[in-house]
Amino acid sequence: FFASLSYSYPILRPLQEEIRRRGDEVAWFLEDTCPDLLTSNEKRLNTIDEVMQYNPIAIFAPGNHIYDFFPGVKVQVFHGYPINKRNDKVDDHFKLRGWFDIYCTQGESSTIPFMQLEKKHKYFKIYETGWCKTDNISNLISTNSTRKPTIFVATTFSKGISSLDVLYPTIKSLVEKRDWNWMITMHPKLQDKELRQKYTELSTTFENVTYLPVLNGWEEMNNSDVLLCDSSSIIIEYMLLDKPVVTFRNTNPGKHLIDVKSVNDIEEALETALSRPGYLMQNVREYTLFHERYRDGKNSSRILDAVDDFIEKHQNSMGRKPLNLIRKLKLRKQLGYWKF
Repeated sequence: FFASLSYSYPILRPLQEEIRRRGDEVAWFLEDTCPDLLTSNEKRLNTIDEVMQYNPIAIFAPGNHIYDFFPGVKVQVFHGYPINKRNDKVDDHFKLRGWFDIYCTQGESSTIPFMQLEKKHKYFKIYETGWCKTDNISNLISTNSTRKPTIFVATTFSKGISSLDVLYPTIKSLVEKRDWNWMITMHPKLQDKELRQKYTELSTTFENVTYLPVLNGWEEMNNSDVLLCDSSSIIIEYMLLDKPVVTFRNTNPGKHLIDVKSVNDIEEALETALSRPGYLMQNVREYTLFHERYRDGKNSSRILDAVDDFIEKHQNSMGRKPLNLIRKLKLRKQLGYWKF
């Protein structure tokens, strides 16, 4: 497992469970950017040389890059869903960087564009497996029948789209006046330390606010009722739990969301979402089916089967990856690793 940021843990651990269930072994390599959240029963490879000696059959990465010189089939399992939050001509989700042999897509929204790219470039294979992170959803038990309404706050880190700074006065006001609980988290790539401090202080000042520096899985989201967000792909994750979402100035609004343009409308929007109107929840369910095909808890199994299929049928007949010489040399220089 190649982990670059904290979001890697809840994505990769269901895959780890399936690997172990099959009687196989898995090890983790953490980049310097990834906090060390490994447990005592998770195998760690501390250096590049240890990875080379381990000689894995495959390496799985939720991020956009992987070290090209690592051995094994390089598998992209993704850290979210395609949502095109910037309204780019080409969604960054589909930007090819030439690192991967396999892309494990989640549903129609990702499979169709990647299949078109596979046909054009011919150096990687697409397998629609579903997202391994979702395998444990069916086992969740919500506690929302015994607690106050709970608002979950999460936004993107992208400059010009992230709303945390703008929303802070409104959230603080609602924390003070409404009988609601709040869970607040921030994207691991968000660099604004002052903003993090402001939200952290909310949790130390008010008993009804919990600040979550890291999301460990689905439990925190599941034990809330409504997501307040902007244009982050966490919107789709949250909706997979059959929960409504209120967005502030979403870049791709639709009937699956309650989107508002003014902070003055947020309170009313949250009240509407808490009532779970039937038309909204039906739209939510239809929207998530477009993004995540499987709900059977077997996505990790399909991912491992995809690797086996690739090795058996395709590995020795693929086109050459882009040379990417400058990018590869920059990476080696950054790592100080020059063995070949």
